[in-house]
Amino acid sequence: MKLFEIKRKNMDLLKRFRALWIGKIILFVAIFSFFAAAPSFSARLKDIASIQGLRENQLVGYGLVVGLAGTGDGTQVKFTIKSIRNIMERMGIISVDPKQIKVKNVAAVMVTAKMPPLAKIGQKIDVVVSSLGDAKSLLGGTLILTPLKGIDGKIYAIAQGPISIGGYSAGGAGANVQKNHPTVGRIPNGATIEREIPVNLMAKRELKINLFRPDFTTVERAVDAINDTLGAEFAKAIDAETISLTIPPEYEGSPVALMAAVENVEISPDTKAEVILDERTGTVVMGKNVRISTVAVAHGNLSIQIKENPEVSQPAPFGGGQTAVTPNTQVKVKEGAGKLIVLKRGATIGELVSALNAVGVTPRDLISIMQSIKAAGALHADLRVI
Repeated sequence: MKLFEIKRKNMDLLKRFRALWIGKIILFVAIFSFFAAAPSFSARLKDIASIQGLRENQLVGYGLVVGLAGTGDGTQVKFTIKSIRNIMERMGIISVDPKQIKVKNVAAVMVTAKMPPLAKIGQKIDVVVSSLGDAKSLLGGTLILTPLKGIDGKIYAIAQGPISIGGYSAGGAGANVQKNHPTVGRIPNGATIEREIPVNLMAKRELKINLFRPDFTTVERAVDAINDTLGAEFAKAIDAETISLTIPPEYEGSPVALMAAVENVEISPDTKAEVILDERTGTVVMGKNVRISTVAVAHGNLSIQIKENPEVSQPAPFGGGQTAVTPNTQVKVKEGAGKLIVLKRGATIGELVSALNAVGVTPRDLISIMQSIKAAGALHADLRVI
């Protein structure tokens, strides 16, 4: 009886074990099928393109920041003194003597802002305030009423308010400490839109969509995706950057609904193979489409160390000689053992990085190696140095 119970328990454990493994296999197959069926990387049309005519507009103005704690412009900044005199005269204070104006609590600044597309009167935007003279800090200052103009010379916004710089500067006669840039600050919602840029979408029969990065493959994919969404051939590619979209009859009078339907279309963008080199920081960025032909790379390190140890020769007492300094230069040259690696034709970027890491190259060495591979004609990518 006990033997029968033991066998039954073993059979139950075996069934549970089989059920557990079958469940794991089913889960694995489901996950594998999900990733196998998953499409390649895609982006929304709104993230890689914009509508022609709907863009930001740059605004700029000249103003004064007041209320500084002695960190403003010096007396040598003449335009600050003239600006203070003009403002005081407009306030009704006549016959201001420029020699009596002290500008240590005032700083002349340039005020910049970006006016978003379709901005309306009364809308608030952020502004950036930058010192124009020799002010040490704008901490605690307040920007007084400053008109912001566009490229056409018209006033589109008015800025005013307290400045936030997010940093500080302090020091004495022998030392100074500084965080961020105390001569540049921001005023959140510091400007009010006073003039609109007219854009009439209702009168348009056709919209132009511009890609941020021109590419023939990407623009063709975008056209196909838009036409699939609209159910007809309403979009066509003009060039590698521009798409012409004819407004369908069902969307006439409602271009907003059309763009809401089109801007969320998923597109798989394509890019050309590029290698970006930044020699200032030693940064190397390479895309996945970079390919390399068969090439052999050998890299070795060369270091030269020079030491100067001057020796002083002191004559004996009452010897009548003079103290002399004898140079003692030591030069040491050390050349590292170079390793030879061979990259086969069609090597991917991952294989290249793995091979170069095995050699032990630094980012700056990698820049020289990539330039040499490009010069040998084995790097099939656009090499850009920034």
